[in-house]
Amino acid sequence: MPVTREELDAALPHVMAAPKDGAAISMLCLRPGYNQRNFVDEISVTPEAGIAGERWSTRPWMRLEDGSPHPGIQISILPQRVLDLVWLERETTTHPGDTFIVDMDLSEDNLPAGQLLQVGSARLRVSDIFNDGCVKWKVRYGAEAKDWVATPENRPLRLRGILCSVEKSGTFRTGDHLTKA
Repeated sequence: MPVTREELDAALPHVMAAPKDGAAISMLCLRPGYNQRNFVDEISVTPEAGIAGERWSTRPWMRLEDGSPHPGIQISILPQRVLDLVWLERETTTHPGDTFIVDMDLSEDNLPAGQLLQVGSARLRVSDIFNDGCVKWKVRYGAEAKDWVATPENRPLRLRGILCSVEKSGTFRTGDHLTKA
C-alpha cells in the first residue's frame, strides 16, 4: 500500500532536517535501458557522454533543439529520506533509477541552480530543470507521492531530487561524500 499524503506531510520536517553538505552517497544505479537497473559500487562520468553505460547519450527523455541529449539531465540525485518514505515494497517495486541516493537537503535554498558539487573526482552542476517525477513515479509509489513532490509549496524543496550536468570528468563510489564546491 502506498504512503499517504498525511504521512508524507508529517514527515516533511524530518526530510528537510537532512544535512546541508557533505553527505555520503549510497545506492549507485545505472540505467542502461528503460526499466533496467544495475547497482554498482563505482560510476565514471564525462561531460560529453554523461555516465558510461547509461542510456542518456542514446535515449534521453529531454533533448536540446539540435536533437542532442540535454546535459542538464545527465545525473539524477534523490534524497535518502524521501526514498525511505516512498519505496516501501523494495522486493516488488522497482527502484526509482536515480544515479545515486544521498541524505542531504537538495532544496533550492541549499543548492540553487548552477551550484557546483564535488563527488569523488567528478564535479557536477545543479540544473535548473525541475524533477517532478514521471508517470512511473506515480505508478510505483502512488498518486499522493507524485502530487506531494510537485505541489507549488513543495516544488522549491525538490523532494523528487535534483538533476545535474557533469562539469568535470571523474569517478565516484558508494560512500564518497557529496559536497558543495
